[in-house]
Amino acid sequence: QVLLVESGGGLVQAGDSLRLSCVLSGRTFNSLPMAWFRQPPGKEREFVATIAWHGVSADYADSVKGRFTISRDNAKNTVYLQMRSLKVEDTAVYYCATKDRPYSQRSAYENEYEYWGQGTQVTVSS
Repeated sequence: QVLLVESGGGLVQAGDSLRLSCVLSGRTFNSLPMAWFRQPPGKEREFVATIAWHGVSADYADSVKGRFTISRDNAKNTVYLQMRSLKVEDTAVYYCATKDRPYSQRSAYENEYEYWGQGTQVTVSS
């Protein structure tokens, strides 16, 4: 059984930093691309960041580029999302996701990801 468990969300003030973690079990972590998506209140889920299975390449949504960093620790089966200079508009439920097929390409399209975590709430106050 594939399981993704996010943690690290919370209530912070604008300008603060926060680091999200997501642990994968039930799959060979170091062969899978990983991604973060988010769903702001009242809006559709949107792409945030993705990292290749090898960890060398990553892509970001324009709205977070330069502020967020995705990384992975294959020894811990964990993907991280370091968020800096948080804005009120970053408020959302954050989800991590992965694909079923090993060594597949990273992607910004949520319909290409088969496995999802339950989400962690990030609230940024002004």
